[in-house]
Amino acid sequence: MRNKSGKSNTGDKRNGLNRRAFFAGAGGAAMAFSIMKPGLVRGSQANSKITLGSIGCGGRGTWIAGLMQKHGGFEISAAADYFADRVNTFGDKYNVPAARRFTGLKCFQRLLDAKVDAVAIESPPYFHAEQAAAAVEAGAHVYLAKPMAVDVPGCRSIEASARKAEEKNLAYLIDFQTRTDVFYQEAIRQVQKEDAIGRIVSGEASYVAGSPWPKMIPDLAVNPQDPERRLRAWGVSRALSGDIITEQNIHALDVMTWVLDQHPVKALGTGGLKSRDIGDVWDHFSVIFWFPDDVLVTFYSKQYGAGADDIACKMYGTDGTLDTHYSGDVGIKGKVNYPGGRDGSLFGNGARRNIATFHEQVTSGKHDYSTVAPSVRSNLTTILGRTAAYQKAEFTWDDLMRSEERLDPHLEGLKE
Repeated sequence: MRNKSGKSNTGDKRNGLNRRAFFAGAGGAAMAFSIMKPGLVRGSQANSKITLGSIGCGGRGTWIAGLMQKHGGFEISAAADYFADRVNTFGDKYNVPAARRFTGLKCFQRLLDAKVDAVAIESPPYFHAEQAAAAVEAGAHVYLAKPMAVDVPGCRSIEASARKAEEKNLAYLIDFQTRTDVFYQEAIRQVQKEDAIGRIVSGEASYVAGSPWPKMIPDLAVNPQDPERRLRAWGVSRALSGDIITEQNIHALDVMTWVLDQHPVKALGTGGLKSRDIGDVWDHFSVIFWFPDDVLVTFYSKQYGAGADDIACKMYGTDGTLDTHYSGDVGIKGKVNYPGGRDGSLFGNGARRNIATFHEQVTSGKHDYSTVAPSVRSNLTTILGRTAAYQKAEFTWDDLMRSEERLDPHLEGLKE
């Protein structure tokens, strides 16, 4: 189906989940602390804080909890992580009672049984879909890290739990920082609404960086068969992380699909692992994505070396170029010039804005779910590119939608 501009609407709706305009939703400026309305949050009274359970107490989970604490509208009341040392370090930092610190693979369920208003899910990506679904079932609002899932069934689960959240009037927000940035929002608005670069013909996206997992590898190398060491080193596990194209590179590919407002119809790719000898996660990808009307976007990523660090997306139109960089310059050059600008601290500022939006949604009871559909589309796009690269062959979106493959991290030997 095509809209009046001739662009395909394919992918705007999947399994009944409506795609809403998300420029205003997750992209609003940070909101001031709001007084909580009585009855909107389980067991809360007016002027109280949202009780928050943190699922995942590693580096990012601890950091997000700190931002929520600084926001002022949250009380960190429970913590869950497989590893006792992590949950105890976290619990001591945020004064979580010992009785509300939970460990093991089912730690998230024990946390939900202990009752919280909301959860921040910051565990390895493999667990996100199951934990989000359980949180909604338990009546908790969901703040969810990217990527939401590592495979197609996981993405379908995210859609289903988001629909259920909507039915239960629960907030469900996925934390992509770029969508909160005013320079990205305005540049992409001009491209989509004002044809600022004319008809888009081609583009390129990239995520080039060094290895983000230097601490994981030495520990895993001691005994690669130890299931607990493998879980600690989730970043170099394909099944636990989704590989770098899903776990990391999703930021660049999310902007690509945001600008084009469509999913790709097929992909062809390659890549490999050459910079380390442990783990099964690749360290570089090279993929070509085909979009409707034969718009081609080339994508490249690497996860080694030094001196080249950037998350970028450029779109080339008949009248100009959109040039975007995470925490770097964002603007338009050509027939129409938009000087744009940069948020040099987008990683932190974007999370703060999302946290403020999440708090506002929980306390007001007004939930727009605007981050869900585009995030699922981006997540699926990474899996499309990943599969094409693994197969070193053309792989279509229709093929992807028929996939029932589930990544298996082999959790045997881990405690429940």
